[in-house]
Amino acid sequence: MAFRIVPVDGESWRSFRDLRLEMLADSPKAFVETLDAASQQSDDDWRRRATAANSELSCGFAAVDDAGRWVGIMRARVEDGRTFLLGVYVTPLLRGEGLADALLLEIERWAGERGDDQLTLEVHEHNERAQAFYRRRGFSATGQTVPYPLAPHEQETVMTKPLVAK
Repeated sequence: MAFRIVPVDGESWRSFRDLRLEMLADSPKAFVETLDAASQQSDDDWRRRATAANSELSCGFAAVDDAGRWVGIMRARVEDGRTFLLGVYVTPLLRGEGLADALLLEIERWAGERGDDQLTLEVHEHNERAQAFYRRRGFSATGQTVPYPLAPHEQETVMTKPLVAK
């Protein structure tokens, strides 16, 4: 399948919104937002969110198919001096086709240009497919867990990946 990687921006807010709603419907425990809450946001809210995806302390990239449809997304944000990977999603029919790999390479490039030496992520304890992908891509569990914000009795596993200076 042919695809290209593009940065998320304010002009692409409709595609950003549509894919985000798909993500939340498909994988409700993979993200820290509910479909109901996201569905209630205004167009201006979505425009702001898409615009904010790329800044000095954040980046976002989408995988776009030949028809122009967004079929994957990945973002990163710097918080408390650490660079977190977040919002990772590939549409179900295209999983395993290399989209997540291509998106992660863009995130790693961005983080490397910033001088970051590590990526950190939090993944739901029961999301084994995602954990397996992250391990294949060089992430390892730190042994730490954090409560899953939408259901604090559930946990998220903290994983990190060292970045090689280029």
